[in-house]
Amino acid sequence: MTAEETLAQLAKEVSVCTKCALHESRKKSVPGDGPADAEIMFIGEGPGFHENEQGHPFVGASGKFLDQLLAQAGVTRADVFIANVVKCRPPDNRDPSTDELAACDTYLEAQIKTINPSIIVTLGRISMGKFFSGVKISAVHGQMQKVGERYVIPMFHPAAALHQSALKPAILADFAKLPELLNEARVALGKPAIEKKKETVPVNDGKPKQLSLF
Repeated sequence: MTAEETLAQLAKEVSVCTKCALHESRKKSVPGDGPADAEIMFIGEGPGFHENEQGHPFVGASGKFLDQLLAQAGVTRADVFIANVVKCRPPDNRDPSTDELAACDTYLEAQIKTINPSIIVTLGRISMGKFFSGVKISAVHGQMQKVGERYVIPMFHPAAALHQSALKPAILADFAKLPELLNEARVALGKPAIEKKKETVPVNDGKPKQLSLF
């Protein structure tokens, strides 16, 4: 079975999962989106209202902000895999319970194993807790650490910036470092570094300007 087929099979299993009570109120499960060979995997906390309606992760206001953050880092959704620690929406967007996290962890672990990303970016304290215990996200956000066979970067959830504008500069700064951190992780894992691309675009004075893209 190919990686794409494995992810599709996992998504099918998630859609009919009854391992915890979250299935009772779901409209659509949200297994995750992205390429099976993604270098970067983002893990959020859980689907919200819009995700429950559409079956895709980060499609609400925080999703739009995430798209902006990705663009700042020179990547798009087509480059990354996005999932959550739970695949069904917790009622009223409450934090997932310990039982709910445990029920979904089998699916998440299978996705991580299949995709085998160089970097996992956790979005928010709940997903950070899967890899780091006993720490505050305010103290470790943006700091890459090796966990097992790959590297993990805890970051604030994009929604945090929508509710607390004071956090926005830190979130922007953390995402700006992603290209550099990915290359650092690739080299540490014995993979070749990705060369920066140059793109020429017209500017107001008619002269070309060089932009560095990831």
